Amino acid sequence: MSLDTHAIEAGGDWAENVAPYSVTFSNSNLRLVDEYSLKELFDRYGDTLWEEGRHKYNVTFFIGELDELLLGRRFSTFNQDVLDDLVGKLRARGNSNATINRKMAALSKLLRKAYKMGDIHSLPEFRRQKERAGRIRFLEIEEEKRLFEAVRAKSEDAWRLSVFLVDTGCRLGEALGLTWNDVLGGRASFWITKSARSRTVPLTQRAQDVVKIERNGHSGPFAMIRAAQFRAMWNEAKAEVGLGDDTQVVPHVLRHTCASRLVQGGIDMRRVQMWLGHQTLQMTMRYAHLATSDLDPCVDVLELKFGGR
Repeated sequence: MSLDTHAIEAGGDWAENVAPYSVTFSNSNLRLVDEYSLKELFDRYGDTLWEEGRHKYNVTFFIGELDELLLGRRFSTFNQDVLDDLVGKLRARGNSNATINRKMAALSKLLRKAYKMGDIHSLPEFRRQKERAGRIRFLEIEEEKRLFEAVRAKSEDAWRLSVFLVDTGCRLGEALGLTWNDVLGGRASFWITKSARSRTVPLTQRAQDVVKIERNGHSGPFAMIRAAQFRAMWNEAKAEVGLGDDTQVVPHVLRHTCASRLVQGGIDMRRVQMWLGHQTLQMTMRYAHLATSDLDPCVDVLELKFGGR
């Protein structure tokens, strides 16, 4: 007689006496499975699963928060009740469905790795929370002018970076990682990307102008700028122009602004996807509602073909 893999989940005082191990049967052979906390699993696999950068920084925070909610509990199985309880606690803390989904995505990736490596022997079903289509904030021309003038008064380099971000739609980290060889021939090539896919985009004239500076030993056109320094100057500038209370006016709003202008200018969604470097078209479709005249040709067809009835 052979048995499928099953965990003998203990409860009560007996469980406390045998921790930190649980017993499993696999092909009738008895084996001991170590127990791990989320923090321990992240320490083990975090560097393998996530590259250094802002995303990994966020994931570190996410896993740390989830470990805190579990009170550092160690486990060899992660059942549905535990997962549902975590979701409930996050919601009680005021997390939106979108935020919960981001945290669950990180947790799922970590647990799947642990499961594959044999550290845990069961996985729950991760159900995506329904997200509302939120309003995407972008800068109007006048807002951009006022904000950029305030940024320029603080730092010419920060102003150059702001111009480049809004005219290319690239992420802050992508711009800061550019080398001189990445901005040749009126184009910019991004190799360090969130999607792990490189892309090359043509540059507007003013984007070309802001990267034409003396190198002075720097590795790239924006290598002299630190992300934290730029964000600090940005926040000071936006407060000075009356945008201090707008929580959506962060440097990433420049990426939204670029995307919005492309869509409003009639560029098709597939090309906008390629320009932004989105992994899926669904990510780009967030901007589709901005193409207000996209359906106008439909009326022309109906009028032309069937209007004479």
